[in-house]
Amino acid sequence: MDILHRIGIHNTTPDNVYEAITTLDGLSGWWTEKTLGDTEPGGVISFRFIPGGFDMKVLELDPGKLVRWEVVDGPPEWIGTTIRWDLEQRQDYTIILFKHEGWREQVEFMHHCSTKWAIYLMSLKQLVETGEGAPSPRDVQISDWH
Repeated sequence: MDILHRIGIHNTTPDNVYEAITTLDGLSGWWTEKTLGDTEPGGVISFRFIPGGFDMKVLELDPGKLVRWEVVDGPPEWIGTTIRWDLEQRQDYTIILFKHEGWREQVEFMHHCSTKWAIYLMSLKQLVETGEGAPSPRDVQISDWH
């Protein structure tokens, strides 16, 4: 089972979006301010949030086209899943086809994560279009997760 989202970012290029999802400055500008690690293939990026965090191993990078990570640490439901970003230019938009792939079962946490991914994708759109995103801890809160 996968979480799927599609979003268009106006008046930008796939290279600009790629930079926002492959650099520590970019990632901390839309996902979480507490982002550390190695963004090169084989490296591990650590993302920390108020309730916890995730470590992602960079599996594949194709500049301006594709980013793939594997979750190597975090909640049990996430470990072994992969995050995939496919980027494509269509007219005045860069289209992102986002996948959080490989969930073992459809649990309530998956619903929560799908909503949060949508919120963070909107933060990414905002960052690239306006120069300022809404990363954690400034993101939209939907509920406590326990």
